[in-house]
Amino acid sequence: MSDTMKKGSASKQPSYKKTLRNLQIELVKLQRHLITNNLQILILLEGRDAAGKDGVIKRFTQHLSPRETRVVALGRPSDHDRHSWYFQRYVQHLPSTKEMVLMNRSWYNRAGVERVMGYCSDAEYEDFLKSVLPFEYMLSGAGIQLFKYYLDISKDEQKRRLKDRRVDPLKQWKVSPIDQVAIKHWDDYSSARDEMFARTHTENSPWYVVRADNKRRARLNVIRHLMSQVDCPDKDEHAAIPDPKIVFTYNDRHRESGAIAK
Repeated sequence: MSDTMKKGSASKQPSYKKTLRNLQIELVKLQRHLITNNLQILILLEGRDAAGKDGVIKRFTQHLSPRETRVVALGRPSDHDRHSWYFQRYVQHLPSTKEMVLMNRSWYNRAGVERVMGYCSDAEYEDFLKSVLPFEYMLSGAGIQLFKYYLDISKDEQKRRLKDRRVDPLKQWKVSPIDQVAIKHWDDYSSARDEMFARTHTENSPWYVVRADNKRRARLNVIRHLMSQVDCPDKDEHAAIPDPKIVFTYNDRHRESGAIAK
């Protein structure tokens, strides 16, 4: 294909900014529907360090009403938290009617960081895995629509992004002690992720995997996927079609095929 033809075909593709704006309009429609019908949406965003959770959340919330939209990003648990029911500190942040809540990491910290870094005991880990699905079933029974996304990136991409954090003065707030050992524990995190999927993915509480090496594609397709999953009479059905190569429901075969980073 000639350079002229390539440019012509590329020019027919909507720009990232235009596509994002159109999808954010769809989110505003969804929020209006959510408010009108007293609905509750909870979105969990998990993934490796530097997977792009902050970027997805920023694009989700950019034009939504701050009164009905909350972002939850909890710090390390306090002594009080450590001596309380594990889910207790998350319960107070659940959405009430008319609200959308996005959690930047969630109770699945216990199946990821805490498991890999030894911040919880084997007994606490097993208790979590036995309790989490009944807990999530209880949430759905209370009317909360729960969506679980895992942003997956390759080892090389994580190295690049972590290096960028260390040298970019505008990203210093993202640097943490956990970052320093993320690559060292790559295989441990992979094993923890795979066990989490195997034991907490069900038809009623599924995991959606997001291939996030390309940040922009990940952001657009998470929004598309959410819109495809919710009832919203005013939504543009054509816009709510995610790329199945970017966002897909977890299945063992995706791990074997390499669709999920090993």
